[in-house]
Amino acid sequence: MNTEDIIKADTIEQYNRFFGFETRHPLVGIVHFDSSVPQPTHRMTLGFYALFLKKTTGCIINYGKTVYDFDDETVVSFAPGQTVGIHRLEDGPAPEAIGLLFHPDFLHRTSLGQKMKQYSFFSYASNEALHLSTEERIILQDYMEKIVRELQHPIDKFSKSLIISNIEVLLNYCMRFYERQFITREDMNHDALARFERLLDDYLYSDMAAKEGIPTVKYFADKICLSPNYFGDLVKQETGKTAQEYIQLKMIAVAKERMLDPAGTIKRIAESLGFQHPQHFVRFFKRQEGCTPKEFRNRMMAS
Repeated sequence: MNTEDIIKADTIEQYNRFFGFETRHPLVGIVHFDSSVPQPTHRMTLGFYALFLKKTTGCIINYGKTVYDFDDETVVSFAPGQTVGIHRLEDGPAPEAIGLLFHPDFLHRTSLGQKMKQYSFFSYASNEALHLSTEERIILQDYMEKIVRELQHPIDKFSKSLIISNIEVLLNYCMRFYERQFITREDMNHDALARFERLLDDYLYSDMAAKEGIPTVKYFADKICLSPNYFGDLVKQETGKTAQEYIQLKMIAVAKERMLDPAGTIKRIAESLGFQHPQHFVRFFKRQEGCTPKEFRNRMMAS
């Protein structure tokens, strides 16, 4: 197999067939990786949600062009449509991991299906593995084992709801542990926020906005080498505001500074902030401040 080829695993059955696992349910499964399971270097596009509890080192996981910062006792997670690269370390031990796989179709008409967007760690793209304490790993492993036992039980009218409930509790614990990680990595987060502030100032006080357009969350997340979702969670945790709100507040502050200069026209200020049309800037300013730029300027000049 060419390692550059991308394997498609649209279903859990296709995934299991590749690794030699038994399929007990077409839409949900728990898989165990150890030295008995062939784990070649490969790239694979998943058609389902996957969450792996990593127990040893032995391979590198790539998402896109980036590498997860994972090691022993970590969790990595992927959403449908994402491409994952697994690179075995030469002379390294066989990776050991437990994986929870569940297809979006399994969540149809369930409360969990409506909540999946809140589990933003599924769309994290770089440097964002969840690092666990031993106690935290045991909690997640316990819920995976409960799902295994339910999959081994003959299917009845309670099967789906019990499996869904255990998946939801497991994901809620992951959210709790990510919140803890944001706090324990406070120094790193403060550094990322400081870089964000410097980059935002550079963007708005140079001619970059005029050339590139209104600043976006994705632009700054890319610069800091984080995915937009993880970056947004970090900013929210540190400031209480979303990254988009933070950017907009800075844009308003810069706009107000420039409006104090009588020579600065509304058109020129709008362009300097990345707006292609002055009327878009006027609507943005009024939505944020409750008055038009002209009304704000007149009020300030009269005071």
